[in-house]
Amino acid sequence: MSGKMKRREFVRAGAAAVAAAAPRAVFGQAPAVSTRAVRPVVISSANGNRARNGGQQTCVERAFTMMAGGSDVLDALIAGVNIVELDPADTSVGYGGLPNADGVVQLDSCCMHGPRKRAGGVAAIEGVKTPSLVARAVMDATDHHLIVGEGAREFARKLGFEILDDLNTETSRRMWLEWKRRTDPLHYLDPSDREMAIKKVSLSIMREFGADPEHYYGTINCNGVNARGEVSGVTTTSGMAWKIPGRTGDSPILGAGLYVDNEVGAAGSTGRGEANLFNLSSYLVVENLRRGMHPKDAGMDALRRVSANTVEKRLLTPDGLPNFQLNFYVLNARGEYASVSMYQSTYAVCTESGPQTLASEALIPRTIPE
Repeated sequence: MSGKMKRREFVRAGAAAVAAAAPRAVFGQAPAVSTRAVRPVVISSANGNRARNGGQQTCVERAFTMMAGGSDVLDALIAGVNIVELDPADTSVGYGGLPNADGVVQLDSCCMHGPRKRAGGVAAIEGVKTPSLVARAVMDATDHHLIVGEGAREFARKLGFEILDDLNTETSRRMWLEWKRRTDPLHYLDPSDREMAIKKVSLSIMREFGADPEHYYGTINCNGVNARGEVSGVTTTSGMAWKIPGRTGDSPILGAGLYVDNEVGAAGSTGRGEANLFNLSSYLVVENLRRGMHPKDAGMDALRRVSANTVEKRLLTPDGLPNFQLNFYVLNARGEYASVSMYQSTYAVCTESGPQTLASEALIPRTIPE
């Protein structure tokens, strides 16, 4: 045998040396050195790059800046959505959100912290401008996942949150009064016609008052992953405009309005909560990510599921398609992201290149019917 080491033996020896030097993973613990290349990103619904509440930054800008500066991912995301919650010009979230049928603003929110595997939420809470902060308090201070109604309000009061008698602004109150005036006669229609008739009037009123028609459903979802691959998410809303008092949609429900798995990614939603609740779509999207799907494909699969499960006549257009909007905002643990929607829509994203508002991938490539 030659004194020189053969190439095959050299490769084997090198591989053995690398294996010996590599950090060993302990069951239940991450390796000491992560080899996962991550592109930090924050993704949200479109109002995440619109509302500023008098400041210089939008939701996605603030969240990404804080995240890049070393803040906890969930802290950064909640600070971002607080801008929208506190903005009286945004009629879909927090202060000034469109009230329920009795004229009362009831808010919902949930959050999930990927690294800590913790979550919290509130539903039908009244008097608190920032329900996302109360949802985080549920996560941090209790072993519960969801507190609702008067119990949520009292929980927030005991923790020192400011409690207001009324979260309506002059605009949201005037819109509700106009809605009551125009729709009261419509409540005597046949049930199959009532929903579409009231929705049509509602959208007309929103346009007259300069409100975004997508705020009929409301909500902001905001998800992020930092350079270390830590994933979190938050969803907050005033819910469907002029809803039945006590109605709770998908936003505060884990697996529907939001789902996060730190090893896989995150997904959240805006749009018709009932359609999402029936399919637990955010959980489905994250499970699709777990199976290796790209965020766009994972979200599109969920939209097709929702469309296939929509069979009631009152929920269909004349040509048999869903008559509602539904959007998903999806990212995986590597920082790949996408937004998908039932009909044409937009979303917000912020990366190292800065904030952008982009077109979502639509399952049905046209504007939503009215």
